[in-house]
Amino acid sequence: MINNVLITGGAGFIGSHLCEFLLGKGYNVICIDNFNSFYDPEIKIRNLSGIIDHERFSLYKIDIRDKKELIKVFDSHKPKIIIHMAAMPGVRPSLENPSLYSDVNINGTQCVLEAMRISGTSNMIFSSSSSVYGNNSKIPFSESDIADDQISPYAYTKRAGELMCRMYNNLYGFNISCLRFFTVFGPRQRPDLAINKFADKIIQKEQVEIFGSGNTYRDYTFIYDIINGIYLSMIHLKGFNIYNLGEENPVDLNEMINTLEEAIGIKAIKKYLPYQQGDVDRTLADISKARSELGYNPSFSFREGIDQFICWKRKQRNSISESNPGKNISKNTLPAFQAWC
Repeated sequence: MINNVLITGGAGFIGSHLCEFLLGKGYNVICIDNFNSFYDPEIKIRNLSGIIDHERFSLYKIDIRDKKELIKVFDSHKPKIIIHMAAMPGVRPSLENPSLYSDVNINGTQCVLEAMRISGTSNMIFSSSSSVYGNNSKIPFSESDIADDQISPYAYTKRAGELMCRMYNNLYGFNISCLRFFTVFGPRQRPDLAINKFADKIIQKEQVEIFGSGNTYRDYTFIYDIINGIYLSMIHLKGFNIYNLGEENPVDLNEMINTLEEAIGIKAIKKYLPYQQGDVDRTLADISKARSELGYNPSFSFREGIDQFICWKRKQRNSISESNPGKNISKNTLPAFQAWC
């Protein structure tokens, strides 16, 4: 069994769920996060509130571009596998500051890989994105498709990270699996992402801005299915591989909003706007490779996931209204894979 797992970006949406899950599996978890201001750092602190005092959990506030500090942590804990999730996220923000995205996502990834090489760690899971496919004309998206037509700096940096991982596999024999996540959602989703943002707008009876006609679609993937996919990729890690992690169930924007309306019980006030530069028209994962090689088999429907998300949202909002801001605001201390309602 791999005892020590180091997770970069471990205080974020996906990372915090993964930390909880792996602690529940008996692993020692080392979490690195820089708690930057892309969104309120207090949200990340709340994400970790249920595990911060766990005897097998260690937390370091480090920027992945600080190779010296990374090496210190690597040498201290001697992790057997790195799950590299730290990155500047988001397609639209990357259009505004592409140099920052290149610095963090490309240079930062190289710093992590170099720290691994220097410290003698040779196993990694790299979190990539369905955005690397761009507006791929072939549906569903397959790992064998040519991915050289990205339409945002964010997507480009994720593809560059994959290629860098392949290089370290070629040069040093690293075992690396790159996981292309397809629109992850669920409890703790980042506040800038559509489902969370739209839910807030609907609850507050504010306008929901829809870019385009609402017929673009995404392969929304529930957080618990993603966590299971990451875990399976750890177990089957060998050589270099790329895997899609999705649900194979596309949902268009209008349907997504309708589902939120039904779960919340309030009708959305919709405002349609022109398409946004950098957004892809559609995503749909071919998960046959992950299914056959990893045993990945997503089990949550979109509606089930939305119900779980809205339940968490209600608990969070009630907790904030009943407690002192900044002091144990969230009650989301249940372990991963346990029902929220």
